[in-house]
Order: sequence, then structure tokens, then C-alpha cells
Amino acid sequence: MKIFLSFLLILLAMSSKAQHQHNMPGMKMDTAMSKPVKQPHHQRMKQKQMPVHHHNMAMSSDTMMNMQHHDMSHEMEMKMEMPMPMNHSFSLNLPMNRNSSGTSWLPDVSPMYGYMVHSNNWMYMVHGNIFIRYNNQDIGNKGSRGDEKWDAPNWLMLMGQRKVGANGLFHFNTMFSLDAAIAGKTGYPLLFQTGESANGVALVDRQHPHDLFSELSVSYSYAFSKKIDAFVYIGYPGEPALGSGAFMHRPSALTNPDAPISHHWNDGTHITFGVATLGLRFDKFKLEGSSFTGREPDEDRYDFDKPKFNSWSGRLSFNPTDNWALQVSHGFIKSPEALHPGEDVHRTTASAIFSRELSKESWVNVTGLWGLNKIEDHKGENAFLIEGSWDKNRFALYTRYEWIQKSIEELNLESIFGNDESIVFPINALTLGFNYNLLKFKNTWLAAGSHVSIFDADDRLDNLYGKHPVSLEVYLRIHPALMKTNMKM
Repeated sequence: MKIFLSFLLILLAMSSKAQHQHNMPGMKMDTAMSKPVKQPHHQRMKQKQMPVHHHNMAMSSDTMMNMQHHDMSHEMEMKMEMPMPMNHSFSLNLPMNRNSSGTSWLPDVSPMYGYMVHSNNWMYMVHGNIFIRYNNQDIGNKGSRGDEKWDAPNWLMLMGQRKVGANGLFHFNTMFSLDAAIAGKTGYPLLFQTGESANGVALVDRQHPHDLFSELSVSYSYAFSKKIDAFVYIGYPGEPALGSGAFMHRPSALTNPDAPISHHWNDGTHITFGVATLGLRFDKFKLEGSSFTGREPDEDRYDFDKPKFNSWSGRLSFNPTDNWALQVSHGFIKSPEALHPGEDVHRTTASAIFSRELSKESWVNVTGLWGLNKIEDHKGENAFLIEGSWDKNRFALYTRYEWIQKSIEELNLESIFGNDESIVFPINALTLGFNYNLLKFKNTWLAAGSHVSIFDADDRLDNLYGKHPVSLEVYLRIHPALMKTNMKM
């Protein structure tokens, strides 16, 4: 409990410090690196000259000077109220709103939630999410695989960056989670979820906890021109160029405490102990390649696993407009599961993320994605997900639909169905939920929310799960407020 309270205090402290930094009068932001500088008096007085038209030539000099002064004061006041443009983590020529997990992209108009702090030549950002939750995965007691639990899914991220010369950018990223300390080795109940293990047993119908050290990465990028950037990214742990941005960094999923049950078909490599990525951006396109460790994190959630760099991936990203982020990727993952060391996975993904600002503090965010896992001599297993959220001031509605194929091995059903590798079970899951911000302290919100999920699986699984099991979750959420940024560079 002490660890959890410390985690919460960090968010509140950063909120208070960020509020102090942003309320300093007489400050403006350098668009190239977001460094606060005080504007000299003579520059402020020369920002704009009053245009002279023929019809006002008869005005007195005093009248014209008063109009000039009023116009300049109004412009300066408007400049102070305008959101400040910030640059991307891997490019001096892209907006910060495009940042997602690892090196992946979001749409340029994506909403951002967090705290910003400036120190000398550095710019720092803090993000986080805590759900204090009651979770019942089978409220009708229809099957034998549902469970209930009080838990608190959570994560905290700190990043910093600074310019290096005229065209270089250095960036570091850290991410931490107290999932294991709060939920234990077996994580939290989630029907039909699979992946990783605890105490030598595969985790089935449970979402594994995330590691304490979920990301420790550094990167350097260089801008050759406004349209061309190159970068190198190294993480231990980090995230390779494979799949869309991880679920907890997608605006369409921020208010949902659950990982998708297709997590290991798309973004399951977002915590990888050893990854190196090279990337090149040309205008609206980005091409990346990664070498990384294929084995997923082990059961000790507080240590650093051995890096092996035995896997690879490639990703092509394309942002055609400010509202869209598209990607396709493929990767070879060497022996991801400790309990099945001889099985390698070829993973292919494609995703589209849409974001649109409807009005002040109102957004619609949607993600659609497809993933395919293929193991040699096994039938390919597909997954499809579409999730969305609508945020309006304090209120948010969210939904997620998934269709996914899971094998006998994935669901740990060998004792019932044998080892027939041709059998896959189609599973449907639909979630509907809401989130309402109750109280605000500085830049931190306390929200309340709830959601219901209904599952529809292959009839052969009814004896274990029941017919159409339903889950219910009720939670309090602590999260940063919306940041006011200017996405135009």
C-alpha cells in the first residue's frame, strides 16, 4: 500500500509543479525546442506595425498611437493564450501529439494528457493512469473460469528531451508499473486472455502484470530537412517496431482499464528486454526496422531479463492527414513463451487510428486493427479489434469489440481436446463503458467509471465458460488533465 501511495504522490507532485511552470507570466515557447525564454521589451513593442489606409490619414497622431498600442496589447494577450507548439520525440519537425508508445505514431490532432516541466534546455513530460477497481469476470456464475478481484492497474511514464546542435534531438523515455506489487504474479482476471506464465503455469483467463521497469530507452534523431529525419532508438526494456501503439497509449483506449484479449496479436512486444530500432521519415511516411529479444518478460517482474536480439521486425507508417495514423508491420519472434521454447511466431499486423476534435475539450478517437500469429505447422490465428471513445468535457463513453481465434494450446485445453493443432476457437467480446471526471486537483482528475463486457465463444467452450458470460467492472480513476498544445509546427 505504501508503494501505491508513493506512486500516486508522484502524479500529484508533478501536477503541482507543472501548474506553476505554465502560469509564469511574460514567457513564450521556442517552437524548435519548447524552451521558455523571456521576451525583451523592445521586441515586444515592435511585434506589429499598424497598417495605414487612405481613409485614416486624417487621424491625429495620438489617436493612431492609441490604436497601435491597443492592437499590440491585444495581439500580445492572444499570443499568451495560444497553445504552445511542442515537437515530437523523434523529429524536430513533427508535433508532439503524434507521440505514441515506442516509436509508433498517432494522428497529429490526438489529445494529450499529462504534465509538462521545463528546466534549462530540457523539456520533461509525465503521463500516468491508475484504476482502483472491483472486477468480476462472470457476474452470472455461468462457468468455472471466471474470477473476481479488487486490484489497481496502473502505469507511470517520464520522458525528457533536448536539442543537440541545430538539427539533432536527444530523447529518453521511462515507464514503470506497480501491477505486480498490487495484483501479484497472476495479474488480474480477464476471460479468454492468454499469454506469459506464473509459477510455471500458463496464464489463461488472466492478464499478466506488467514489469516494474516497462521501458528505459534513449534515442537520437537528426533532421536533414523539414521532410526528412533519421533516428536510432535503444531500449532495455523497450518496444520494437511491430504493431500499433500499445493499448495504454491509444486515445481510444485510455479510459478502459483492460488490455485487449488480442494483446499478444498486436502490441504484446511493447515490453522487450533488449531492442534497437533504426528509422527514416520522408514527409508523411516512416520506415523502421528493429532487432530485439523475442522472449516475453519472465515471472520476476522486478528484474532485467537477458537480452538476446534474436528476433526482427519492420514497420511502414503513413499519416495521410492530421486525423489519421496508418501502419503495417511484420516480425519474427523467437521463442516468445517460456513454456513453449521451441515455438517461434511470425506476426503480421495492420492498423488505422483516427482522431478528431469536435469542439473545445471534445474528441472522438477510433482504432481498428488486425493481427495474425503464425507458428510453423500450426493453423494461423487471426484477431480483429475496433475500439472507440467519445470525450466531452468531464464525460467519456468508450467501447471495444474483438473477434479472435485462439487454439487449444492458448486456452490450455489439451486435457479436453488433445493436441489437435488444426482446431481454433472463435471468440467475440463486446465492451461498453463510461468515465466521468468528479474532482480536479491542480492538473489531476479523480474520475469514476464502469463497464460491462459480454462474450460469445465457440459452443464447444460452453461447459467451461457458460453461454454468453458477462463481466462487470467498477472503478475510480486518477489521471492527468488534458494538455493545451498546438499541433502545428
